[in-house]
Amino acid sequence: MSAKIGFDNDKYLSMQSAHIEERIKEFGDKLYLEIGGKLFDDYHASRVLPGFQPDSKMQMLLKLKDKIEIVIAINSEDIEANKIRADYGITYDEDVLRLIDEFNSVGLFVGSVCLTKFNKQHSAIRFENKLKSLGIASYHHYVIEGYPNNIGLIVSDEGYGRNEYIQTSRPLIVVTAPGPGSGKLATCLSQLYHEHKRGINAGYAKFETFPIWNIPLKHPVNLAYEAATADLNDVNIIDSFHFEAYGETTVNYNRDVEAFSVLNATFEMIYGKSPYKSPTDMGVNMAGYCIVDDDVCKEASKHEIIRRYYKCLCDRKRYGESKDNLTKLESLLYQAHIKPTDYKVVDAALKKEAATGGRPAAAIELPNGTIVTGKTTDLLGPLSAALLNALKELGNIDQSFNLVSRLAIEPIQTLKTEYLGSSNPRLHTDEILIALSSSAAHNELAERAMQQLPKLKGSTAHASVMVSSVDESTFKKLGITLTYEPKFEQTRNYHKH
Repeated sequence: MSAKIGFDNDKYLSMQSAHIEERIKEFGDKLYLEIGGKLFDDYHASRVLPGFQPDSKMQMLLKLKDKIEIVIAINSEDIEANKIRADYGITYDEDVLRLIDEFNSVGLFVGSVCLTKFNKQHSAIRFENKLKSLGIASYHHYVIEGYPNNIGLIVSDEGYGRNEYIQTSRPLIVVTAPGPGSGKLATCLSQLYHEHKRGINAGYAKFETFPIWNIPLKHPVNLAYEAATADLNDVNIIDSFHFEAYGETTVNYNRDVEAFSVLNATFEMIYGKSPYKSPTDMGVNMAGYCIVDDDVCKEASKHEIIRRYYKCLCDRKRYGESKDNLTKLESLLYQAHIKPTDYKVVDAALKKEAATGGRPAAAIELPNGTIVTGKTTDLLGPLSAALLNALKELGNIDQSFNLVSRLAIEPIQTLKTEYLGSSNPRLHTDEILIALSSSAAHNELAERAMQQLPKLKGSTAHASVMVSSVDESTFKKLGITLTYEPKFEQTRNYHKH
Protein backbone atom coordinates (compact mmCIF):
# COMPACT_ATOMS: atom_id res chain seq x y z
CA MET A 1 0.00 0.00 0.00
CA SER A 2 1.55 3.32 -1.05
CA ALA A 3 0.90 6.89 0.03
CA LYS A 4 -2.43 8.36 -1.10
CA ILE A 5 -2.35 10.76 -4.04
CA GLY A 6 -4.66 13.77 -4.18
CA PHE A 7 -3.09 15.79 -6.98
CA ASP A 8 -2.35 14.96 -10.65
CA ASN A 9 1.07 16.47 -11.25
CA ASP A 10 1.32 15.51 -14.93
CA LYS A 11 -2.03 17.14 -15.68
CA TYR A 12 -0.87 20.22 -13.79
CA LEU A 13 2.35 20.58 -15.80
CA SER A 14 0.44 20.24 -19.07
CA MET A 15 -2.41 22.61 -18.16
CA GLN A 16 -0.17 25.21 -16.54
CA SER A 17 2.30 25.54 -19.41
CA ALA A 18 -0.53 25.66 -21.98
CA HIS A 19 -2.36 28.36 -20.01
CA ILE A 20 0.75 30.54 -19.77
CA GLU A 21 1.32 30.20 -23.52
CA GLU A 22 -2.28 31.36 -24.08
CA ARG A 23 -1.65 34.38 -21.86
CA ILE A 24 1.45 35.32 -23.88
CA LYS A 25 -0.64 35.27 -27.07
CA GLU A 26 -3.27 37.52 -25.49
CA PHE A 27 -0.74 40.34 -25.25
CA GLY A 28 1.00 39.69 -28.56
CA ASP A 29 4.67 40.37 -28.01
CA LYS A 30 5.77 39.76 -24.46
CA LEU A 31 4.51 38.65 -21.05
CA TYR A 32 6.05 39.56 -17.70
CA LEU A 33 5.22 36.71 -15.33
CA GLU A 34 5.69 37.41 -11.63
CA ILE A 35 6.29 34.13 -9.82
CA GLY A 36 5.71 33.90 -6.07
CA GLY A 37 6.77 31.09 -3.77
CA LYS A 38 9.56 28.60 -4.26
CA LEU A 39 10.52 27.31 -7.68
CA PHE A 40 12.84 24.43 -6.86
CA ASP A 41 11.66 23.20 -3.49
CA ASP A 42 7.98 23.93 -2.81
CA TYR A 43 7.60 21.40 -0.02
CA HIS A 44 4.56 23.16 1.43
CA ALA A 45 2.66 22.51 -1.80
CA SER A 46 3.81 18.88 -1.90
CA ARG A 47 2.60 18.35 1.68
CA VAL A 48 -0.89 19.86 1.25
CA LEU A 49 -1.42 18.52 -2.30
CA PRO A 50 -0.08 14.94 -2.13
CA GLY A 51 1.22 14.14 -5.60
CA PHE A 52 2.48 17.67 -6.27
CA GLN A 53 6.23 17.48 -6.89
CA PRO A 54 8.37 20.08 -5.05
CA ASP A 55 9.95 21.19 -8.34
CA SER A 56 6.68 21.32 -10.31
CA LYS A 57 6.98 25.04 -11.11
CA MET A 58 10.46 24.45 -12.44
CA GLN A 59 9.30 21.50 -14.55
CA MET A 60 6.50 23.67 -15.94
CA LEU A 61 8.98 26.38 -16.89
CA LEU A 62 11.18 23.81 -18.62
CA LYS A 63 8.30 23.03 -20.94
CA LEU A 64 8.60 26.65 -22.11
CA LYS A 65 12.40 26.80 -21.86
CA ASP A 66 13.09 28.29 -25.30
CA LYS A 67 10.65 31.16 -24.67
CA ILE A 68 11.83 32.09 -21.17
CA GLU A 69 14.22 34.72 -19.90
CA ILE A 70 14.60 35.12 -16.14
CA VAL A 71 15.06 38.40 -14.30
CA ILE A 72 15.89 38.16 -10.59
CA ALA A 73 14.83 41.12 -8.44
CA ILE A 74 16.59 41.87 -5.16
CA ASN A 75 15.95 44.76 -2.79
CA SER A 76 19.16 46.80 -2.32
CA GLU A 77 18.06 47.59 1.23
CA ASP A 78 17.99 43.84 1.97
CA ILE A 79 21.56 43.53 0.67
CA GLU A 80 22.67 46.40 2.91
CA ALA A 81 20.84 44.89 5.91
CA ASN A 82 22.50 41.49 5.26
CA LYS A 83 19.05 39.86 5.24
CA ILE A 84 19.16 36.09 5.69
CA ARG A 85 17.02 33.48 3.97
CA ALA A 86 16.15 31.33 7.00
CA ASP A 87 15.67 27.98 5.24
CA TYR A 88 19.16 28.06 3.69
CA GLY A 89 20.98 30.23 6.22
CA ILE A 90 22.46 32.44 3.48
CA THR A 91 22.05 36.14 2.66
CA TYR A 92 19.66 37.29 -0.07
CA ASP A 93 22.53 38.32 -2.35
CA GLU A 94 24.15 34.90 -1.93
CA ASP A 95 20.79 33.33 -2.71
CA VAL A 96 20.60 35.27 -5.99
CA LEU A 97 23.86 33.59 -7.03
CA ARG A 98 22.49 30.21 -5.89
CA LEU A 99 19.33 30.76 -7.95
CA ILE A 100 21.36 31.69 -11.03
CA ASP A 101 23.37 28.47 -10.67
CA GLU A 102 20.17 26.45 -10.23
CA PHE A 103 18.56 27.98 -13.31
CA ASN A 104 21.70 27.54 -15.39
CA SER A 105 22.02 23.90 -14.32
CA VAL A 106 18.66 23.05 -15.95
CA GLY A 107 19.23 25.16 -19.04
CA LEU A 108 17.09 28.19 -18.17
CA PHE A 109 18.45 31.55 -19.30
CA VAL A 110 18.99 34.20 -16.61
CA GLY A 111 19.21 37.51 -18.44
CA SER A 112 19.88 39.91 -15.58
CA VAL A 113 19.51 40.95 -11.95
CA CYS A 114 17.47 44.04 -11.01
CA LEU A 115 18.63 45.94 -7.93
CA THR A 116 15.40 47.50 -6.64
CA LYS A 117 15.29 50.47 -4.21
CA PHE A 118 18.81 51.27 -5.32
CA ASN A 119 20.37 54.24 -3.56
CA LYS A 120 24.10 53.60 -4.03
CA GLN A 121 24.22 51.39 -0.95
CA HIS A 122 27.81 50.20 -0.41
CA SER A 123 26.83 46.53 -0.13
CA ALA A 124 24.63 46.75 -3.24
CA ILE A 125 27.50 48.29 -5.23
CA ARG A 126 29.85 45.51 -4.07
CA PHE A 127 27.29 42.92 -5.11
CA GLU A 128 26.83 44.62 -8.47
CA ASN A 129 30.60 44.52 -9.02
CA LYS A 130 30.56 40.81 -8.22
CA LEU A 131 27.78 40.24 -10.77
CA LYS A 132 29.80 42.18 -13.34
CA SER A 133 32.87 40.02 -12.71
CA LEU A 134 30.69 36.95 -13.31
CA GLY A 135 29.38 38.38 -16.59
CA ILE A 136 25.84 38.92 -15.25
CA ALA A 137 24.02 42.10 -16.32
CA SER A 138 22.45 44.25 -13.61
CA TYR A 139 20.04 47.20 -13.59
CA HIS A 140 18.93 49.86 -11.09
CA HIS A 141 15.37 50.61 -10.06
CA TYR A 142 14.76 53.42 -7.60
CA VAL A 143 12.40 54.34 -4.77
CA ILE A 144 9.45 56.38 -6.08
CA GLU A 145 7.99 58.83 -3.60
CA GLY A 146 4.39 58.03 -2.73
CA TYR A 147 4.56 54.46 -4.12
CA PRO A 148 2.15 52.76 -4.68
CA ASN A 149 -0.59 55.39 -4.31
CA ASN A 150 0.74 58.41 -6.22
CA ILE A 151 -0.17 56.99 -9.65
CA GLY A 152 0.40 60.23 -11.53
CA LEU A 153 4.03 60.37 -10.40
CA ILE A 154 4.66 56.63 -10.54
CA VAL A 155 3.52 56.25 -14.17
CA SER A 156 5.63 59.10 -15.53
CA ASP A 157 9.15 59.87 -16.70
CA GLU A 158 9.96 60.96 -13.13
CA GLY A 159 8.63 57.65 -11.72
CA TYR A 160 9.06 54.42 -13.68
CA GLY A 161 10.78 56.48 -16.36
CA ARG A 162 13.79 57.03 -14.04
CA ASN A 163 14.33 53.28 -13.71
CA GLU A 164 16.80 51.65 -16.04
CA TYR A 165 15.14 49.70 -18.84
CA ILE A 166 15.97 46.02 -18.51
CA GLN A 167 17.06 44.66 -21.88
CA THR A 168 15.29 41.36 -22.63
CA SER A 169 15.11 39.20 -25.73
CA ARG A 170 12.45 36.52 -25.21
CA PRO A 171 8.62 36.52 -25.14
CA LEU A 172 8.19 35.21 -21.57
CA ILE A 173 10.03 37.16 -18.88
CA VAL A 174 9.88 35.35 -15.54
CA VAL A 175 10.48 37.75 -12.64
CA THR A 176 11.45 35.99 -9.43
CA ALA A 177 13.32 36.88 -6.24
CA PRO A 178 15.13 35.41 -3.22
CA GLY A 179 12.27 36.36 -0.89
CA PRO A 180 9.26 38.61 -0.22
CA GLY A 181 9.58 42.38 -0.44
CA SER A 182 12.12 42.18 -3.26
CA GLY A 183 10.11 44.33 -5.69
CA LYS A 184 8.95 41.77 -8.27
CA LEU A 185 5.65 43.53 -9.05
CA ALA A 186 7.25 46.97 -9.28
CA THR A 187 9.91 45.54 -11.61
CA CYS A 188 7.22 44.12 -13.89
CA LEU A 189 5.17 47.34 -13.96
CA SER A 190 8.25 49.48 -14.61
CA GLN A 191 9.08 47.27 -17.57
CA LEU A 192 5.53 47.56 -18.93
CA TYR A 193 5.88 51.34 -18.86
CA HIS A 194 9.20 51.23 -20.73
CA GLU A 195 7.99 48.61 -23.23
CA HIS A 196 4.87 50.69 -23.99
CA LYS A 197 7.00 53.77 -24.66
CA ARG A 198 8.99 51.68 -27.12
CA GLY A 199 5.87 50.48 -28.92
CA ILE A 200 6.15 46.93 -27.61
CA ASN A 201 2.88 45.25 -26.62
CA ALA A 202 3.74 43.66 -23.25
CA GLY A 203 1.49 42.23 -20.57
CA TYR A 204 1.63 41.15 -16.94
CA ALA A 205 0.42 38.04 -15.11
CA LYS A 206 0.98 36.53 -11.70
CA PHE A 207 1.72 32.90 -10.93
CA GLU A 208 1.28 31.82 -7.32
CA THR A 209 0.04 28.42 -6.21
CA PHE A 210 -1.79 29.68 -3.11
CA PRO A 211 -4.44 30.54 -2.25
CA ILE A 212 -6.14 28.38 -4.88
CA TRP A 213 -8.72 30.66 -6.43
CA ASN A 214 -11.32 28.10 -7.54
CA ILE A 215 -11.80 26.09 -4.35
CA PRO A 216 -13.80 27.32 -1.30
CA LEU A 217 -12.46 30.11 0.88
CA LYS A 218 -12.35 27.89 3.99
CA HIS A 219 -11.08 24.79 2.21
CA PRO A 220 -8.28 23.28 4.35
CA VAL A 221 -5.79 23.75 1.48
CA ASN A 222 -6.42 27.51 1.60
CA LEU A 223 -6.44 27.57 5.39
CA ALA A 224 -3.05 25.81 5.34
CA TYR A 225 -1.74 28.66 3.18
CA GLU A 226 -2.80 31.10 5.89
CA ALA A 227 -0.97 28.93 8.42
CA ALA A 228 2.15 28.99 6.25
CA THR A 229 2.04 32.80 6.13
CA ALA A 230 1.13 33.32 9.79
CA ASP A 231 4.18 35.59 10.09
CA LEU A 232 2.74 37.90 7.40
CA ASN A 233 -0.81 37.62 8.75
CA ASP A 234 -2.20 37.23 5.23
CA VAL A 235 -5.91 36.49 5.07
CA ASN A 236 -7.72 34.71 2.27
CA ILE A 237 -10.78 36.67 1.17
CA ILE A 238 -13.39 36.61 -1.56
CA ASP A 239 -12.25 38.61 -4.60
CA SER A 240 -14.92 41.31 -4.55
CA PHE A 241 -13.74 42.76 -7.88
CA HIS A 242 -14.20 39.38 -9.59
CA PHE A 243 -17.63 38.86 -8.07
CA GLU A 244 -18.75 42.32 -9.15
CA ALA A 245 -17.44 41.81 -12.71
CA TYR A 246 -18.60 38.23 -13.30
CA GLY A 247 -20.93 37.20 -10.47
CA GLU A 248 -18.48 34.39 -9.70
CA THR A 249 -17.02 33.68 -6.24
CA THR A 250 -13.25 33.26 -6.27
CA VAL A 251 -10.55 33.36 -3.59
CA ASN A 252 -7.57 35.67 -3.36
CA TYR A 253 -5.59 37.09 -0.48
CA ASN A 254 -6.03 40.43 1.17
CA ARG A 255 -2.91 42.21 -0.08
CA ASP A 256 -3.67 41.53 -3.75
CA VAL A 257 -7.31 42.59 -3.41
CA GLU A 258 -6.36 45.72 -1.44
CA ALA A 259 -3.74 46.69 -4.03
CA PHE A 260 -5.86 46.02 -7.11
CA SER A 261 -7.41 49.49 -7.40
CA VAL A 262 -3.94 51.03 -7.55
CA LEU A 263 -2.68 48.32 -9.88
CA ASN A 264 -5.68 48.74 -12.16
CA ALA A 265 -5.14 52.50 -12.32
CA THR A 266 -1.50 51.85 -13.23
CA PHE A 267 -2.57 49.64 -16.13
CA GLU A 268 -5.00 52.32 -17.30
CA MET A 269 -2.26 54.97 -17.20
CA ILE A 270 0.07 52.74 -19.27
CA TYR A 271 -2.39 51.18 -21.73
CA GLY A 272 -5.33 53.59 -21.73
CA LYS A 273 -7.46 50.78 -20.27
CA SER A 274 -6.82 47.84 -17.98
CA PRO A 275 -6.69 44.29 -19.41
CA TYR A 276 -8.00 42.92 -16.10
CA LYS A 277 -11.20 43.31 -14.08
CA SER A 278 -10.00 41.55 -10.92
CA PRO A 279 -6.93 40.20 -9.10
CA THR A 280 -8.12 36.70 -10.04
CA ASP A 281 -7.97 37.68 -13.74
CA MET A 282 -4.26 38.43 -13.33
CA GLY A 283 -3.46 34.93 -12.09
CA VAL A 284 -2.55 31.92 -14.21
CA ASN A 285 -2.76 29.19 -11.56
CA MET A 286 -4.30 25.90 -12.70
CA ALA A 287 -3.66 23.90 -9.49
CA GLY A 288 -7.33 23.78 -8.49
CA TYR A 289 -8.22 21.87 -11.67
CA CYS A 290 -5.68 19.15 -10.83
CA ILE A 291 -6.98 18.05 -7.42
CA VAL A 292 -8.13 14.49 -8.08
CA ASP A 293 -8.99 13.42 -4.51
CA ASP A 294 -10.33 16.28 -2.44
CA ASP A 295 -10.51 14.24 0.78
CA VAL A 296 -6.81 13.34 0.58
CA CYS A 297 -5.85 17.00 0.12
CA LYS A 298 -8.15 18.10 2.94
CA GLU A 299 -6.60 15.63 5.38
CA ALA A 300 -3.05 16.54 4.32
CA SER A 301 -3.80 20.24 4.74
CA LYS A 302 -5.27 19.76 8.20
CA HIS A 303 -2.07 17.98 9.19
CA GLU A 304 -0.05 20.90 7.83
CA ILE A 305 -1.98 23.37 9.99
CA ILE A 306 -1.22 21.23 13.05
CA ARG A 307 2.47 21.11 12.09
CA ARG A 308 2.62 24.91 11.76
CA TYR A 309 0.90 25.23 15.13
CA TYR A 310 3.48 22.97 16.78
CA LYS A 311 6.36 24.86 15.19
CA CYS A 312 5.07 28.12 16.61
CA LEU A 313 4.64 26.61 20.09
CA CYS A 314 8.13 25.12 20.05
CA ASP A 315 9.74 28.35 18.82
CA ARG A 316 8.08 30.20 21.68
CA LYS A 317 9.27 27.57 24.16
CA ARG A 318 12.84 27.52 22.84
CA TYR A 319 13.41 31.19 21.99
CA GLY A 320 10.72 32.98 24.00
CA GLU A 321 9.05 34.23 20.81
CA SER A 322 7.96 33.19 17.32
CA LYS A 323 7.65 35.11 14.08
CA ASP A 324 4.33 33.30 13.57
CA ASN A 325 1.08 34.50 15.09
CA LEU A 326 -0.07 31.89 17.63
CA THR A 327 -3.57 33.38 17.93
CA LYS A 328 -3.94 33.15 14.15
CA LEU A 329 -2.85 29.49 14.15
CA GLU A 330 -5.24 28.64 16.98
CA SER A 331 -8.02 30.30 14.96
CA LEU A 332 -7.11 28.19 11.91
CA LEU A 333 -7.31 24.99 13.98
CA TYR A 334 -10.81 26.07 15.00
CA GLN A 335 -11.83 26.97 11.43
CA ALA A 336 -10.58 23.60 10.15
CA HIS A 337 -12.42 21.80 13.00
CA ILE A 338 -9.27 20.00 14.16
CA LYS A 339 -7.20 19.45 17.30
CA PRO A 340 -3.52 18.39 17.53
CA THR A 341 -4.31 14.77 18.42
CA ASP A 342 -6.20 14.40 15.13
CA TYR A 343 -2.70 14.05 13.67
CA LYS A 344 -2.13 10.30 14.11
CA VAL A 345 1.56 10.50 15.00
CA VAL A 346 0.82 13.02 17.77
CA ASP A 347 -1.77 10.75 19.34
CA ALA A 348 0.50 7.69 19.00
CA ALA A 349 3.55 9.40 20.51
CA LEU A 350 1.62 10.76 23.49
CA LYS A 351 0.00 7.39 24.17
CA LYS A 352 3.40 5.67 23.96
CA GLU A 353 4.83 8.17 26.47
CA ALA A 354 1.92 7.53 28.86
CA ALA A 355 2.33 3.76 28.51
CA THR A 356 6.03 3.94 29.41
CA GLY A 357 5.58 5.90 32.61
CA GLY A 358 6.07 9.35 31.12
CA ARG A 359 9.41 8.66 29.45
CA PRO A 360 9.92 10.52 26.15
CA ALA A 361 8.54 8.65 23.15
CA ALA A 362 8.13 9.09 19.42
CA ALA A 363 5.95 7.79 16.59
CA ILE A 364 6.51 7.51 12.84
CA GLU A 365 3.74 7.04 10.28
CA LEU A 366 5.13 5.35 7.19
CA PRO A 367 3.87 6.24 3.69
CA ASN A 368 1.65 3.14 3.69
CA GLY A 369 -0.15 4.33 6.84
CA THR A 370 1.54 1.96 9.31
CA ILE A 371 2.53 3.60 12.60
CA VAL A 372 5.56 2.50 14.62
CA THR A 373 6.70 3.91 17.94
CA GLY A 374 9.89 4.16 19.96
CA LYS A 375 10.68 4.82 23.62
CA THR A 376 13.66 6.27 25.45
CA THR A 377 16.18 3.70 26.72
CA ASP A 378 19.63 3.94 28.27
CA LEU A 379 21.07 3.42 24.77
CA LEU A 380 18.72 5.31 22.45
CA GLY A 381 16.66 8.46 22.30
CA PRO A 382 13.00 8.09 21.29
CA LEU A 383 13.51 9.13 17.65
CA SER A 384 16.44 6.73 17.24
CA ALA A 385 14.37 3.88 18.66
CA ALA A 386 11.38 4.74 16.44
CA LEU A 387 13.66 5.00 13.40
CA LEU A 388 15.08 1.50 13.94
CA ASN A 389 11.57 0.12 14.45
CA ALA A 390 10.43 1.78 11.22
CA LEU A 391 13.29 0.16 9.30
CA LYS A 392 12.38 -3.22 10.80
CA GLU A 393 8.77 -2.75 9.72
CA LEU A 394 9.75 -1.81 6.18
CA GLY A 395 12.28 -4.67 5.97
CA ASN A 396 9.87 -7.26 7.42
CA ILE A 397 12.27 -7.85 10.32
CA ASP A 398 11.03 -9.09 13.71
CA GLN A 399 10.61 -6.12 16.06
CA SER A 400 12.29 -8.03 18.89
CA PHE A 401 15.54 -8.38 16.93
CA ASN A 402 18.37 -6.02 17.93
CA LEU A 403 19.67 -4.58 14.67
CA VAL A 404 22.53 -2.87 16.49
CA SER A 405 24.15 -4.63 19.42
CA ARG A 406 25.07 -2.99 22.69
CA LEU A 407 28.71 -3.73 21.80
CA ALA A 408 28.37 -1.46 18.73
CA ILE A 409 26.61 1.32 20.65
CA GLU A 410 28.74 1.55 23.80
CA PRO A 411 31.98 2.72 22.10
CA ILE A 412 30.02 5.58 20.48
CA GLN A 413 28.60 6.49 23.90
CA THR A 414 32.10 6.50 25.38
CA LEU A 415 33.32 8.76 22.56
CA LYS A 416 30.42 11.17 23.16
CA THR A 417 30.62 11.43 26.93
CA GLU A 418 34.32 10.95 27.72
CA TYR A 419 35.97 12.63 24.73
CA LEU A 420 33.44 15.01 23.14
CA GLY A 421 31.94 16.41 26.32
CA SER A 422 28.33 15.35 25.80
CA SER A 423 26.13 14.90 28.87
CA ASN A 424 23.65 12.73 26.93
CA PRO A 425 24.93 9.16 26.39
CA ARG A 426 21.96 8.09 24.26
CA LEU A 427 22.51 7.91 20.51
CA HIS A 428 20.97 10.52 18.23
CA THR A 429 19.48 9.44 14.91
CA ASP A 430 22.64 10.17 12.89
CA GLU A 431 24.73 8.17 15.37
CA ILE A 432 22.42 5.15 15.34
CA LEU A 433 22.51 5.14 11.54
CA ILE A 434 26.32 5.11 11.63
CA ALA A 435 26.22 2.22 14.10
CA LEU A 436 23.67 0.43 11.88
CA SER A 437 25.84 0.89 8.77
CA SER A 438 28.83 -0.56 10.64
CA SER A 439 26.74 -3.54 11.72
CA ALA A 440 25.56 -4.08 8.15
CA ALA A 441 29.06 -5.19 7.15
CA HIS A 442 28.62 -8.46 9.06
CA ASN A 443 24.87 -8.65 9.78
CA GLU A 444 22.49 -9.54 6.96
CA LEU A 445 19.42 -8.13 8.71
CA ALA A 446 21.18 -4.85 9.50
CA GLU A 447 22.09 -4.61 5.82
CA ARG A 448 18.46 -5.24 4.88
CA ALA A 449 17.37 -2.50 7.29
CA MET A 450 19.83 -0.05 5.70
CA GLN A 451 18.30 -0.78 2.30
CA GLN A 452 14.91 0.45 3.59
CA LEU A 453 16.12 4.03 4.21
CA PRO A 454 14.83 5.44 0.87
CA LYS A 455 11.36 4.09 1.69
CA LEU A 456 11.11 6.46 4.67
CA LYS A 457 10.64 9.45 2.36
CA GLY A 458 7.15 10.86 2.81
CA SER A 459 6.80 9.63 6.40
CA THR A 460 5.66 11.83 9.27
CA ALA A 461 6.91 11.74 12.85
CA HIS A 462 6.21 13.27 16.25
CA ALA A 463 8.17 13.24 19.50
CA SER A 464 6.72 13.84 22.95
CA VAL A 465 9.60 16.19 23.86
CA MET A 466 11.64 18.79 22.02
CA VAL A 467 14.44 17.26 19.97
CA SER A 468 17.96 18.27 18.98
CA SER A 469 18.85 20.09 15.78
CA VAL A 470 20.87 16.97 14.83
CA ASP A 471 17.74 14.80 14.90
CA GLU A 472 15.76 17.42 12.99
CA SER A 473 18.45 17.59 10.31
CA THR A 474 18.67 13.79 9.98
CA PHE A 475 14.92 13.39 9.61
CA LYS A 476 14.83 16.18 7.03
CA LYS A 477 17.53 14.41 5.00
CA LEU A 478 15.53 11.19 5.16
CA GLY A 479 12.41 12.98 3.90
CA ILE A 480 10.50 12.59 7.19
CA THR A 481 8.35 15.51 8.30
CA LEU A 482 8.91 15.97 12.03
CA THR A 483 6.98 17.74 14.80
CA TYR A 484 7.36 17.60 18.58
CA GLU A 485 5.76 18.76 21.79
CA PRO A 486 6.78 22.16 23.24
CA LYS A 487 8.32 20.43 26.27
CA PHE A 488 11.92 19.96 27.31
CA GLU A 489 12.97 16.50 28.46
CA GLN A 490 14.68 18.01 31.51
CA THR A 491 13.79 21.05 33.59
CA ARG A 492 16.63 23.52 32.97
CA ASN A 493 16.93 27.20 32.11
CA TYR A 494 19.46 26.62 29.33
CA HIS A 495 19.03 24.05 26.58
CA LYS A 496 21.29 23.37 23.63
CA HIS A 497 19.45 23.19 20.32
